[in-house]
Amino acid sequence: MKLTIKKELLLDALNKVSKAISTKNLIPVLAGIRFDVTKKKLTLTASDNDITIETTILANDTEDFTIEKEGSIIIQGKYILDIVKKLPDKYINIELIDELKILIYTENSEFNLNGINENEYPSINLEESKKKVMISNQTFRDIVMQTSFASSNEETKPVLTGINFNIVGNILECNSTDSYRLARKVIKLDNNNEENYNIVIPSHNLEEFCKILNDDNDDIEIHIFNNKILFKYQNVKFQSRLINGTYPNTSNLMPTDSLLIVSAKLDDLYSVIDRASILTSDREKNIVTLETMDNTLILKSSSAEIGRVEEKMQIVKNNSENIKISFSAKYMMEALKSFKTDNIDLYFVGEIKPILIKSRDDETLTQLVLPIRTY
Repeated sequence: MKLTIKKELLLDALNKVSKAISTKNLIPVLAGIRFDVTKKKLTLTASDNDITIETTILANDTEDFTIEKEGSIIIQGKYILDIVKKLPDKYINIELIDELKILIYTENSEFNLNGINENEYPSINLEESKKKVMISNQTFRDIVMQTSFASSNEETKPVLTGINFNIVGNILECNSTDSYRLARKVIKLDNNNEENYNIVIPSHNLEEFCKILNDDNDDIEIHIFNNKILFKYQNVKFQSRLINGTYPNTSNLMPTDSLLIVSAKLDDLYSVIDRASILTSDREKNIVTLETMDNTLILKSSSAEIGRVEEKMQIVKNNSENIKISFSAKYMMEALKSFKTDNIDLYFVGEIKPILIKSRDDETLTQLVLPIRTY
């Protein structure tokens, strides 16, 4: 194996696949990145058994990337990434000598690394299904950004640590909940899908995949299997396991009626809640109390050790009803932050009923926050 490659090209590919390297992995070979060089391309693969990432660089007879000799080797991920990152040269040479020795060199630098035989790498199948689901890059990133924060961190309920993707025809509904709040995004896909899918993908894995995506609007291919999912985007394949188990029916959490609808400017409401939560003693729950009085919204919080705060802002109500309700400022702020609109509507059903958050400018997104009893 022998190649010369532009530093930027190699670094970009290494940054992508290194997201699948775990420092906690008990299998030493999985701390490495697999290099496969053929006459026309370099393929890099990394896996931690939970996610697998593969990216390909084509040699198109340019100075940016030339291949002299084919071959395969596994190189320690941490070291190859650090070396390439810190080398000042525009081009880097990589050569395999004595079967398991890797020579990485430029005009003034030379690194000798011990490699691992490619045969020790576990067999990885990045197959594609015959039926694929297509979604735009921007839409996919919006889904993950607007829902993943509401999933659970508790491994005692594994199914709640993921986002539920439910595809029926051309409708994709995504739900995420940790039992205290719910994020729902419903979009219309461009194509009608023959098969219906109801799967749960680990939130963390989806967030890692989004870090690879660029700002373009290229399509992402989604290939769904019984226990895994494969995303194909540009020259990258990203495979994740699926979470076993039945996702709870979240539709029955959604209130169908409302006692009061409060409309407000999103940024103003976020800032008021943020300030009101400063003096809360429990930083995890950040309990604040919201009260309406005519067209004024009052937010209060207090702590016996610290003090109390009261914030007011003008709102628009749909009727003369008033409400007093307590909730987690942290959860409410995360829900508000997921919207990209200027105005927001809060739907109140009662003091101990869920608060629904919607925007008339984006009907695809719904957030729900459960109230907290303070008595």
